[in-house]
Amino acid sequence: MKKSKLVAVLAATTVAASLTLVPAATAATKTKACLALDTGGVDDKSFNAASWAGAQAAAKANKNVTVSYLPAASGAEYAPNIKKFVDQKCNVIIGVGFAIAGAIIASAKANPKVKYAVVDDAGLEPNADFTVFTPIKNVKGLTFKTQESSFLAGYAAAGYSAKGIVATYGGAPYPTVTAFMDGFAQGVNYYNKVKKKKVKVLGWDRASKNGEFVGDFANTSKALQISKNFEQAGADVIFPVAGGLGGATAQNSMDGGKSVTIWVDTDGYVSVPKYRSVLLTSVMKGLGESVQSVIAEVNAGKFTNKAYVGTLANKGTRLAPFHDLDGFIPASLEKEIIAVEKKIISGAIKVK
Repeated sequence: MKKSKLVAVLAATTVAASLTLVPAATAATKTKACLALDTGGVDDKSFNAASWAGAQAAAKANKNVTVSYLPAASGAEYAPNIKKFVDQKCNVIIGVGFAIAGAIIASAKANPKVKYAVVDDAGLEPNADFTVFTPIKNVKGLTFKTQESSFLAGYAAAGYSAKGIVATYGGAPYPTVTAFMDGFAQGVNYYNKVKKKKVKVLGWDRASKNGEFVGDFANTSKALQISKNFEQAGADVIFPVAGGLGGATAQNSMDGGKSVTIWVDTDGYVSVPKYRSVLLTSVMKGLGESVQSVIAEVNAGKFTNKAYVGTLANKGTRLAPFHDLDGFIPASLEKEIIAVEKKIISGAIKVK
């Protein structure tokens, strides 16, 4: 199997990013960082697991930092869990996932001396009709321009597809979900433009900004049916933007051998190794890195409400290596993907 230049480049830049992402902490500071998890458990192979790993890394990096978490069986437990952390006098309370943002903001307004952050949300308070968003002094949003890395995934999928048909679907139509889907479609469109091809995207329409959704992040039966429907329509690469529901798609790829899957949020090759044989790549968010960063900021006395924004440039979002499927990726396609990434970072390619 040939050595992947993409693997080498990504590995090198990821290591470099990890060395520069987190500010130095002061030795005198004592920081109690507490994570209010989303549903799915701490080992959800997605948001919770990656965020908790980042918190643990922060504690390992500095003996003055202690970390803890509370799981949520449903959204009804968000606010009570956050209240428990306030009562425990946590220095920073981090909500995991955009669904918890409302509870984080409400608590932050009631407890202005406590610092807060929310993963995958800007941490802004919307007005009644969601036309104005106001910053909260003690809340930092941990956000990601996943449309950039999804663009690369779309380009890779288009270049890999033997049938000229690829597909994507989401859990629910949140902006943090549709950003992946729209970026993916943009990447396919760009491939078609520069290669003079006609690869088709199922599951997302850029004009209407609408597509195929499960409706939630728990209905594995529907996720499986959507995946099968895509295959029947000819798709041989499927990109589920639905957290753990990607497992239904990947299992279907394994069972039928008709498609490969692109994982989301984490490097699926590492987080869900049983699907390795059918994972083309993963569109990653630096979830753990963002959590580690905000904890270190608090510990160093440098916390602000300026949002963390993960990009291709700072490796806060990135495309994972092709791993086991690298041997099926032409060297020319890998070079093109690296070139496209550089153009996105430089601004030569605008990902909207």
